[in-house]
Amino acid sequence: MTKILAITSCPNGIAHTYMAAENLEKAAEEMNIDIKVETQGSIGAENELTAAEIEEADAIIIAADKTVNKSRFVGKKLVATGVQEGIRNPKDLIKQALSDDAPVHKGEASSKKEKMPTASEGTKQNPIYRHLMNGVSFMVPFIVVGGLLIAIALTIGGNPGEGGITIPEDSFWKTIESIGNAAFSFMVPILAGYIAYSIADRPGLAPGMIGGYIAANGSFYGSEASAGFLGGIIAGFLAGYVALWVKKIKVPKMVQPIMPIIIIPVISSLVVGLLFVLLIGAPVAQIFESLTGWLAGMQGTSSILLALILGAMISFDMGGPVNKVAFLFGAAMIGEGNYEIMGPIAVAIAVPPIGLGLATLMFKNKFEQAQQETGKASLTMGFFGITEGAIPFAAQDPLRVIPSIMVGSMTGSVIAMLSNVGDSVAHGGPIVGILGAVDNVLMFFVAIIIGSVVTAFMIKLVKKDVDNPVMEEAEEEISDESAAQTVEQIEKLTDITNVDLIDPEIKANDRDEVIDEMIAKLDANDVLTSKEHFRKAILDREAESSTGIGMNVAIPHGKSDAVKAPRVVFGLQKDGVDWHSADDSLAKLIFMIAVPKHAEGDAHLKILQMLSRKLMDDQFREQLLNVKSAEEAYQLLDQIQ
Repeated sequence: MTKILAITSCPNGIAHTYMAAENLEKAAEEMNIDIKVETQGSIGAENELTAAEIEEADAIIIAADKTVNKSRFVGKKLVATGVQEGIRNPKDLIKQALSDDAPVHKGEASSKKEKMPTASEGTKQNPIYRHLMNGVSFMVPFIVVGGLLIAIALTIGGNPGEGGITIPEDSFWKTIESIGNAAFSFMVPILAGYIAYSIADRPGLAPGMIGGYIAANGSFYGSEASAGFLGGIIAGFLAGYVALWVKKIKVPKMVQPIMPIIIIPVISSLVVGLLFVLLIGAPVAQIFESLTGWLAGMQGTSSILLALILGAMISFDMGGPVNKVAFLFGAAMIGEGNYEIMGPIAVAIAVPPIGLGLATLMFKNKFEQAQQETGKASLTMGFFGITEGAIPFAAQDPLRVIPSIMVGSMTGSVIAMLSNVGDSVAHGGPIVGILGAVDNVLMFFVAIIIGSVVTAFMIKLVKKDVDNPVMEEAEEEISDESAAQTVEQIEKLTDITNVDLIDPEIKANDRDEVIDEMIAKLDANDVLTSKEHFRKAILDREAESSTGIGMNVAIPHGKSDAVKAPRVVFGLQKDGVDWHSADDSLAKLIFMIAVPKHAEGDAHLKILQMLSRKLMDDQFREQLLNVKSAEEAYQLLDQIQ
């Protein structure tokens, strides 16, 4: 019997993932073909394909709107398309995969997406920024490990003297310092290597690292100073694009196997190395040397201006490209022995998440309950120097939050600069002070505290109060244990709906009015503590992407603290409502899912899975469209499990 394997996945990993799987399974059954579908949804991969099944398969179908690793399928017929094709044209997909014209997956050359995962992979960023961030993400562990080892060695084994802290040559801690220096020396080669890797895959890795090593060693081009991280960035991009160009050269088939392991790396390494030695290295090193000299001579007002600029850059986009420019600048100065640039940066890194976490504790009227919980996580992330802890707050209210954290970070950065706070590790937050990587550690903590307090009071000044509904104590205190039990009890749809939550004659003909009408059903059945809060959750979800899934179906869903227990409302609007569905069909069958915030994971996804699969049945949808009463609809909904 013919056997096909498939993978379905959509960006949100919810409804469309399971709809495509259901339709592919139905089509295969009608065509008398054996099929197994792996769904890669929000709760992870389910029904995973095994190596033995892949070996036996006649063809592979990938219906997905996000990156799927294809390395398992080398040598197999493989058709890759969007998830909508799996929903709309499953039979055509199966025929295409089994046809003689179906492409055979050949591995690396056939998919530029198959590379080591990075923090930026799969996003719609500028490609230059994406390649740079790939290099940075691999570089950071080396400089953090190296810097911390050096800091520990100096703290425990160092002897203070007129020239600073020194470690005796015959000391055990001198060995630890040497290991730290070794890790630190990888900074520029790793940065360059993984920039090139991001551009050209594996063939770019060796020339990128070689170019980065040359950039970091001025002796290659007769300079006392190196080209530093700036040279490493240039070397990485140069190596990547040279390797990519060489890859595109057509060569005889007998030469193709050695292209990625010999020809591309050798040619690219020679081109990058010679260009750096003969043309690029010395001028870039001179720029870097001049910059270092300028920084070393900065006094008074100039240093304050620099601190203000660095603090603003670090907090402006919280881990984004502006932040990374300032961070890399500080890291490069550490490599030059100048620690008093990274000190203010280390303070500025910690202020946004700590300041916002502090604000949620001090000024609770400015934050909803969910944001107050996020504030606790933000405090923890700030302690470990993760500026991204501030992003959830900035995303919700950027015009007020971003200026507030910038003012706080600039304040802390200036205090650190004026106090000669130094940081020998390319990282920030209180953790580096506790581990002994900071000079003038007392003022380091003072700078973080003052900057965080300034941020908190800026939030109090500019952010509006939220409307917190008055809730009964019993309504608020629903334990995680009871939430888990609620999820386990959902075996079929009628476990969380009833006749009173069914309306076979919705009167509204506008999407928002339909939403209000269905929310009124929930409120009348004592499911909500606040209609306004739940409505906001529903509309926020619609703003992300329409929940009109096509085929006259819409599944609006919301997760909110205003929901007491999971419930589903079903409504029938026979004329149809414009829900901006993918297939432009009007929504007639409308299911509203209400889930408590604390049970948002399993309950939410389990309900969506049940609905998505059953609603693929054309006959079932037709029966629902023709119901005359709530009781009749309830009998049909009892089949959904």
